[in-house]
Amino acid sequence: MQQHTLSQEVIIRGIGLHSGCDSILTLKPAPVGHGIVFRRVDLPDKPQIRALYSNVVDTRNCTCLGDGAGNVVSTVEHLMAALAVLEVDNVLIEINNQETPIMDGSALPFFRALQKVGTVAQEAPRKYLRLLRPVEFVDEKGNRIKAEPSDDFEVHFEIEFPSKIVGHQEFSGRITPEIFAAEIAPCRTFCEKYQVDYLQSIGLIKGGSLDNAIVLDGEKILNPGGFRVENECVNHKVIDAVGDMYTSGYPLLAKITAEKTGHFHNNELLKKIFADEANYRIV
Repeated sequence: MQQHTLSQEVIIRGIGLHSGCDSILTLKPAPVGHGIVFRRVDLPDKPQIRALYSNVVDTRNCTCLGDGAGNVVSTVEHLMAALAVLEVDNVLIEINNQETPIMDGSALPFFRALQKVGTVAQEAPRKYLRLLRPVEFVDEKGNRIKAEPSDDFEVHFEIEFPSKIVGHQEFSGRITPEIFAAEIAPCRTFCEKYQVDYLQSIGLIKGGSLDNAIVLDGEKILNPGGFRVENECVNHKVIDAVGDMYTSGYPLLAKITAEKTGHFHNNELLKKIFADEANYRIV
């Protein structure tokens, strides 16, 4: 397979979940080998930040990229998931503030916008990150994420919540564009009402609402209409995992197994993979 970029420029508008700022993304076709790069056009020098695991500077509540000089772009995971599934290798993403738009809390608006313009093949072969042996990261609470060799990109994800309305949920399967569009991309970020109250008290989720997140209050869903799809909560965690894994810089040939994990664990797993060249091969 060849490398791909977008067939034309795409503009996506919305508000930032945490900042509440109006956010405009302009995604532009990019040359072979460019990779996925964000450019902060609101800053004087228009600094660029590559979407790589080594540039992740914060994983609390989202994945945040930084350039080491204090310039950041946050909440990139949903857009990154859409780019990964649609096999976009090279794109320049101009952004007018520090946070990508949350849209409806899912990856579907990004997926549809990119799918609408489509991609074009470029004059260079696509490179893949092939895992050669199992690599695992486990935190102090026993939550774990593991990558194992595979000829495809597969995800098995489990979550467990005390609330009966969520409870135990699992997703398992290959991540294809068809499965992603139908079962995964529509799934929104979710949280408990008490978490909303706390995050707002410390100045976060200024742009949060029932229009862009599922809010749970005990055994009730506050959103009119309830869940969009069965197991929406775990499937949203799959969006995050797909997007975060694409910060490896390559499409991944591996099976990811995750238990009660998040952005922090995804980033730590990538660090462990790249820490030893015996773990992988670029093919």
